Amino acid sequence: MREGPQPGDIGAVVRLHGLLYAREFGLDASFEAMVARRLGELTGRGWPAAGEGLWIAERDGEPAGSITLAAEGDGLARLGHFLLHPDLRGQGLGPRLVDAALERAREADHRRIELLTFSELGAAARIYRAAGFERVSAEPRSLWGREIKIETYELAL
Repeated sequence: MREGPQPGDIGAVVRLHGLLYAREFGLDASFEAMVARRLGELTGRGWPAAGEGLWIAERDGEPAGSITLAAEGDGLARLGHFLLHPDLRGQGLGPRLVDAALERAREADHRRIELLTFSELGAAARIYRAAGFERVSAEPRSLWGREIKIETYELAL
């Protein structure tokens, strides 16, 4: 695990999300495009700045997982782009990625962290809850080529 971004990291995060979420959850290319837009918006504003970050899990020197932390203002930070290639799951890297982002958030004096996910990401939800996040909403939506339940989690720091 390392901190980024290094050249190629943003593209790797977008590609991993596109490939894995299509394969595992049947999401269409609009999901990958959303990830690309969000990361483009963040980097366009100078992210990661102080109190923010990108962490990359590597496999054989190549990006195979990620998590981002972005300051949203007024004490709010957003956790996102949390993903691990199936070959890396079950090794404790998921909680380590979340912990790295939370440590940075606490150091930066963010007061609250929010994240959006969807209900089928059960392993991620268990990691979020173990870190102290609480689900505050769940809303069915038609997104990314299918019906999906979007969940919002929050953590007060």
